[in-house]
Amino acid sequence: MAHRQEETLDSLFEEYDAVFWTWDDLRLARWLSQTLGQLLDRVWRLSHPLVSAYQCAARVAHKRDIWLKRLVLFPEGFERAPCCQAPLLPLLTRDVLEAGLVCVHCGGTAVELSELPRSLRQSLARWAKTYAGWHEVAHWSEERINREQVDYEAEFERAARRAERLLRRAGTELAPRLLDLFPAAVWEDADECLEVRPEDVRL
Repeated sequence: MAHRQEETLDSLFEEYDAVFWTWDDLRLARWLSQTLGQLLDRVWRLSHPLVSAYQCAARVAHKRDIWLKRLVLFPEGFERAPCCQAPLLPLLTRDVLEAGLVCVHCGGTAVELSELPRSLRQSLARWAKTYAGWHEVAHWSEERINREQVDYEAEFERAARRAERLLRRAGTELAPRLLDLFPAAVWEDADECLEVRPEDVRL
């Protein structure tokens, strides 16, 4: 089932990305730079339509090495990401302990957690550890559920509600602190495993 869903998503992303493949390198680079300029000085939900469109174009640009060709200037304030040399637009996810801040362009680690200021690093680590505990409920095995004789539906719902609150905190407290370091940032506002949708995470 998971494999089929992944294939379906891959097919859908290919459809979304198709329009950007029809653009030449210069047009794509200009659109990315102009759109990135509109993201300045804010933290954005990953689900925001502008961010979603930017992600589609960024995937195509990464495959075509657009940023390595240096066809356009970066908007003011953006530095090059060490992972792929695209403009550094960090994404805060629940995997920040393992993956650091993720690059919106290539999906790699843009900034290691250890590179962030101590106070912010500690806050993110505490948040991620708490989140991981609740997220794990979505992956409990049948054996564990039977052994502990729990009402799994109730536990799942409880974990989902906690995840909503933690994602809200990411968007209102943690991600905004990234603006002290970066010209813009994005935060993950959903959890498919716990069936938490962006509309469930109200700010």
